[in-house]
Amino acid sequence: MAKVLVLYYSSYGHIETMAQAVAEGAKKAGADVDIKRVAETVPEDIAKENHFKLDQSAPVIEVNELKNYDAIIVGTGTRYGRMTSQMASFLDQTGGLWFEGALNGKIGAAFTSTATQHGGQETTLFSIITNLMHLGLIIVGLPYSFQGQMTLDEITGGSPYGATTISGGDGSRMPSENELEGARHQGELVAKTAIKQFG
Repeated sequence: MAKVLVLYYSSYGHIETMAQAVAEGAKKAGADVDIKRVAETVPEDIAKENHFKLDQSAPVIEVNELKNYDAIIVGTGTRYGRMTSQMASFLDQTGGLWFEGALNGKIGAAFTSTATQHGGQETTLFSIITNLMHLGLIIVGLPYSFQGQMTLDEITGGSPYGATTISGGDGSRMPSENELEGARHQGELVAKTAIKQFG
């Protein structure tokens, strides 16, 4: 059975919620799925002062665990149009895996969240995808088989490069059902791709 990792960083819970939807989709396809997160690098007093969601149930991952998976789906919010420093710091620790070629040929994907519709969703996805490609992963996006990203009936995230959500400037908007469905669709597609390649 293909093993899928949904790896995320979430300051306020938006990406945590999207990660759970991605995992639902991957499980639906028949994969063995784990949800893990990268370590928080912000000092605890500052995180509390800024209302970070610190009670997340997903365990914190160690870098060498990545080699145990057939597919890795990475999600993080955006910071100025690129991935968060927490996720970047984690990925910067994968040099040994890169040197070994430990992730070559595995399946990769990305999802993200921004405050606004045009707040860097696609550039953030590409900042994640670029890292995954350097590590040798084969990228799966969110194709137009998910028609929800085409809707004009509501404000929504979604991109052919990966599932996305919009949080609002004050973080009060949680992922919509359409955005969650996009995350499920991408998770399912990644898992099906991994199952075809790895069984």
